[in-house]
Amino acid sequence: MTPSELKVALGSGLLSFPVTTFNADLSIDEDAYRAHIDWLDGFGAAVLFAPGGTGELFSLTPAEVAHITKIAKTTAGKTPILGGAAYGTAMAVEMAKAAEAAGADGVLLLPPYLMFSEQEGLVAHVKAVCDAVGIGVVVYNRDNIVLTADSLQKLCDQCPNLIGFKDGYGEVDRVIEITTKLGDRLTYIGGMPTHELYATAYFAAGVTTYSSAVFNFVPELAQRFYKGLRAGDTKTTDAILKDFFFPLTVLRNRRKGYAVSIIKAGLEVRGRKAGPVRPPLVDLTGDEMAQLKALVEANI
Repeated sequence: MTPSELKVALGSGLLSFPVTTFNADLSIDEDAYRAHIDWLDGFGAAVLFAPGGTGELFSLTPAEVAHITKIAKTTAGKTPILGGAAYGTAMAVEMAKAAEAAGADGVLLLPPYLMFSEQEGLVAHVKAVCDAVGIGVVVYNRDNIVLTADSLQKLCDQCPNLIGFKDGYGEVDRVIEITTKLGDRLTYIGGMPTHELYATAYFAAGVTTYSSAVFNFVPELAQRFYKGLRAGDTKTTDAILKDFFFPLTVLRNRRKGYAVSIIKAGLEVRGRKAGPVRPPLVDLTGDEMAQLKALVEANI
């Protein structure tokens, strides 16, 4: 898939990050991962990020990241797959190259590690990754990499394979400035944790698609919400927010890291194998699992 084709695909529907399935000893459960990708492939995600944040990229070795990307690509049929790249520039370049070698259609560039940097350094970081590969690159705007509209304009002028901007920072005025200045040069993707809570505001800012973590375990509900959003069906979206997403968020916010842990738990309560999270994350308690199970069963 060319960068231009991937750009179109990214804007064509709902996106998601499959969890990375682990065994009890925290090794990758390849059979469960293939089964999970195959299951998700039947619910119409436009693109899958494998692995991304919900896929615990931060807990995987670079070799494991490439391996997960390859498994996803060989399992997902026609669904485009974006591999992940992160950490310092040298490592991000290596990871992007490894994703391309694994057959990925594109790369999601997650924030660099630890240090906060000036705009000129962030531009150089993104450009180095774009220059290293021929496939499309989506930059994830959050935490240690918050780009201005001017910085993105420079990158767009220099990097034809920079095709997407994913925002997880949450400054809607910044997003509006970016979408207004850059127009259709990029595909704009919502990337806030449990983005459905923010989807209406982002939609008004020109961000018409997003990545849904809950697609992992309630894909039918995630698609119903997305279609309602695109159709302006506020009766449907408000009901799903009230009945599912608001209670889910209360449970998610109980402990740090639960934004990922609760997604794996959701798969388990649906009878699908996900396994534990790797440290430093922690799993839900038995009582929290029971609450999640009741919430899921009431909404599917």
